[in-house]
Amino acid sequence: MEVNKKRWLCGGTAAALALALAVAGIVCWFRTNRVPPPKTSIRIGVALYRGDDTFISTVRAALEERAKAYEQETGIKVVMDIVDAKLNQNTQNSQVERFISLGYDALCVNIVDRSAASIIIDKAMDAGIPVVFFNREPVEEDMNRWEKLYYIGADAKESAVLQGNILVDAYKKDPSCLDRNGDGMVSYVLLEGESSHQDSLIRTEWSIQTLKDGGVPLEKLTGGIANWERSQASAWMEQWISEYPEQIELVICNNDDMALGAIDAIKRANISRGAIKVVGIDGTPVGKEALAAGDLFGTVESDREQYARVIFDIAAALALGKGVPEDIHLDGGKYYRCPQIALTGEK
Repeated sequence: MEVNKKRWLCGGTAAALALALAVAGIVCWFRTNRVPPPKTSIRIGVALYRGDDTFISTVRAALEERAKAYEQETGIKVVMDIVDAKLNQNTQNSQVERFISLGYDALCVNIVDRSAASIIIDKAMDAGIPVVFFNREPVEEDMNRWEKLYYIGADAKESAVLQGNILVDAYKKDPSCLDRNGDGMVSYVLLEGESSHQDSLIRTEWSIQTLKDGGVPLEKLTGGIANWERSQASAWMEQWISEYPEQIELVICNNDDMALGAIDAIKRANISRGAIKVVGIDGTPVGKEALAAGDLFGTVESDREQYARVIFDIAAALALGKGVPEDIHLDGGKYYRCPQIALTGEK
């Protein structure tokens, strides 16, 4: 009997131990595999290359409106912190580092220097925070470094071709519209954005190429880098009007702000409205006002609401740990090109 009792005690202890281990295993499994509660708020850091850029300021306003609409649609609180690097890449690096240190869920970056994105990417990768770049596209090598990098912007070639076709169509309809002095050549000046910016380079190349392909006879008088700025463009145009009196027939600009600067100089010179044709790109609100007034001959508009919606919706989905929304179709899984339309005073 004593032996059987010992066997029973031994067996009972083993069973109890096994049960305890099983319970512990189950508890451990639930702790490890439990589904976290859904997020009720997200934090998104937005870093702008320059807040007073007209196009960027309109995108910022559209982003803020989209964030409000998203809160109403989903009930998820959005904390969106927007900072301005004022054209300083080191400042922007510090701003992004602060977002990361505060544990933001996603970053939206309008990079100052497209060739310097690797610093921001390194920090974001280390922290596991996805990045949505917009408007200023990092180089392809950097974009391919991580699967959680995205870019939203307009296709620069498409912008330029649409701009060029505004002029081609006008010339075909009435050559004297552009060839004001009737010498068989359209004499133009060119206002370019930043010398290192991919959109500036592509817009310049393809606007001119589209004019040539469309049969518009061109003579370039001169050109200058105005860095997207209205004041710089105005200064250039004032100089050119003095250097080439009665010769300038067309001003081709990489964006609307520079086009408006050229128009400012034309007005100061008391040149009659529409005598020199001016075209831009962006379709900013002030650009469209100039278009309606007859000062701007044409521009190319990106759908800013769509632009901002895609930036925000991708960032919000990633902030929640989800994939890119199904209704957003990306080229190569990374790139979204916003739709654009040509605008003229006839529309």
